Amino acid sequence: MHTIKLKISDKVYDKFIAILNKFSKEEIEIIGIDDQFKADQNYLEKELNEVKEGKTSYLTLDDLEKRLENTIRKREDNL
Repeated sequence: MHTIKLKISDKVYDKFIAILNKFSKEEIEIIGIDDQFKADQNYLEKELNEVKEGKTSYLTLDDLEKRLENTIRKREDNL
């Protein structure tokens, strides 16, 4: 079995689904996109656009380690 992803115009979506529904579930299974997937996709597209537009800031490894250590120190008492 193969899985494909399609973008379908709103104008033909109902007709396309009607055609697919003529097949049995063993032949074609319609898999919907869940809300979390869509939210993740939107978030990643936004992040990618910010990188492309030069609106992002980056950390050095040293800065990242300092941030992580500070976060760990703050949270250690909560464990």
